[in-house]
Amino acid sequence: MGGVNQTDIPPVLVTGATGRVGRVVIDQLLEAGVPVRALTHRSEAAATLPAKVEVFTGDLTVPESLDPALKGAGAVFLVWTAPPQTAEAVIERLAAHVRRVVFLSSPHQTPHPFFQQPNPMAVLHADIERLITGTGLESTIIRPGMFASNSLAWWAPAIRADDVVRWPHGAAETAPVDDRDIAAVAARTLHQDGYVGGDYVLTGPESLTQAAQVGVIGDALGRRIAFEEMTPDDFRSLWEGTAPSPVVDMLLAAWSAAVGQPAYVTTAVADILGTAPRTFHQWAADHATAFTEGA
Repeated sequence: MGGVNQTDIPPVLVTGATGRVGRVVIDQLLEAGVPVRALTHRSEAAATLPAKVEVFTGDLTVPESLDPALKGAGAVFLVWTAPPQTAEAVIERLAAHVRRVVFLSSPHQTPHPFFQQPNPMAVLHADIERLITGTGLESTIIRPGMFASNSLAWWAPAIRADDVVRWPHGAAETAPVDDRDIAAVAARTLHQDGYVGGDYVLTGPESLTQAAQVGVIGDALGRRIAFEEMTPDDFRSLWEGTAPSPVVDMLLAAWSAAVGQPAYVTTAVADILGTAPRTFHQWAADHATAFTEGA
């Protein structure tokens, strides 16, 4: 039998394996014929992953727990979901075992007011990037802007209840990027050559106000959804106890800065995948049932 044998390709370890992006990265890699390992906190997560995936239980807060998953792997998709304390030890372990890392970061260096607000996550991302650079690992940094799927967490409850969507800074413009496009870029940079040293800001193809995004979801559902401006203070009260206040403050500051400014839009998704990024309308149409029946 000719062709490339699966065993010739070192496996890729996916952290954040059950997350919004990691889970789709796994499917993309398997489709490309790349063997996949998944790192999960709990062994029962294995049930939600494709049978072909080799599942390892490990935790970023316990760096030595990663060793079995890293041994013999070729690349790692790194999604940092832990406190920063163990970052240095984890990156050292990656460098000892694998050649390549693709890190899911954020556009914290992007010269657009939306991405320039004080953000505790950005500080962590910058630290991890610095650690990766210091090791000599082959690295690619991907920086998604606003995730299209955020709108499910934000607006689906009101839409399911057939209620008005109340939200602050309705005029703030963002360019939501489809999670599937983020995952496809990650998978491509994990298993194909030519992306080492790459640093990509990923956005959707168009700048839309938040109010317009709610309208797009309405179009996908075939009904009009009313949008009502909410004050930042009401928003803070609404999210108290649900989201950490620095995150709420960061979002409010970012949206406030994005009012009356077209969103930052890049061609990175198309450049890497060779196909146009999915529009927000396409995302909404493909997720219509999640807005009507619950996820």
